Amino acid sequence: MGKDKIRRFAAVKEFPNFFEPVIKEPSSLGGNWNKHFKNDNPIVLELGCGKGEYSVGLAQHFPGKNFIACDIKGARMFIGAEQALEQDLDNVAFLRTKIDFITDYFSSGEVDEIWLTFSDPQPKKPNKRLSSKIFMDRYREILKPGGIIHMKTDSDLLFEFTEELIKEENYDLIELTWDLYGDLPENIDPITRDIFHIKTHYEKLFTAKGAVIKYCKFRIS
Repeated sequence: MGKDKIRRFAAVKEFPNFFEPVIKEPSSLGGNWNKHFKNDNPIVLELGCGKGEYSVGLAQHFPGKNFIACDIKGARMFIGAEQALEQDLDNVAFLRTKIDFITDYFSSGEVDEIWLTFSDPQPKKPNKRLSSKIFMDRYREILKPGGIIHMKTDSDLLFEFTEELIKEENYDLIELTWDLYGDLPENIDPITRDIFHIKTHYEKLFTAKGAVIKYCKFRIS
């Protein structure tokens, strides 16, 4: 680990919007996120958030929702967490954990929406994909009935895999496009347009190389 990563990893642990529970030990976070946010607003998760810039962008657009960016890379999340503090965004927090253990930190029905933004497609390990049925079953435990999952990706492999799973499991597909920016209607709501144009670090890299961005929105219960 480079010196700057070490500095960031140490610094982010002191941020009031950053949480790092001990893996596989009992946590008091589940059921108490609204106490941290000091309101009863809907909770939205970004899983595999990287630097957390998508959650920060969403928090800017939706002050009436609470956003929690989750990843295992604390040094990366430092960037989003610091930005949120600088902008006085009190409706976004950062949780350092493997997504495998996500059910340890949220109670049943505590989450309203989940975003999967540019998840690792895991070419050789389909069960490790964040849209695999193994993970979907975990999400079902913490989502409210009718809770929504969003996916945004450049990966044909991951998107096709997810589309097939939606059909096989008979999930409630709300929206799906293989070319997000190419399919955006001209008369789309300005806020929705702005949301879709929030770009993570990885999306900027991918689109600069000509990647086509895919998007879907669905319910699993």
